[in-house]
Amino acid sequence: MEQRTDAAESREKSDGLDPFERFVEISTKLISRAPFFAVCVAVVVIWAFSYPLWTSTTKWELAIHTFGAVLSLLLLVLLENAGRRNTEAMQEKLNVLAEALAALMESRAADDPGLDEAVTNLREAVGLEERHSL
Repeated sequence: MEQRTDAAESREKSDGLDPFERFVEISTKLISRAPFFAVCVAVVVIWAFSYPLWTSTTKWELAIHTFGAVLSLLLLVLLENAGRRNTEAMQEKLNVLAEALAALMESRAADDPGLDEAVTNLREAVGLEERHSL
């Protein structure tokens, strides 16, 4: 008498990461390590020492501000995607734990009839975040 649950079914439906999510996965692994930070520091040092090569201070400052703004926007998108996927993974784990707890409580409900309502409430809470999302 194995009961299929929403969390188990959603794990089976998952066919892996799409190309953008694979790109995000690789990117977050690279940008969260010291070499990426070292590259950023090197860019700033090169920019600082390039001052004599620029015809005006305004263009010299605009170069680093533009580079920083573009890099910040790209990193924000990558980090938001990675954060969303991490949150979804944590929620999936919580749903599986809640389903296991509900099954355990249901098996004990014969000894304690008060558990029936708790089991119902717990099962209703599983997947609640999906019903309230946009």
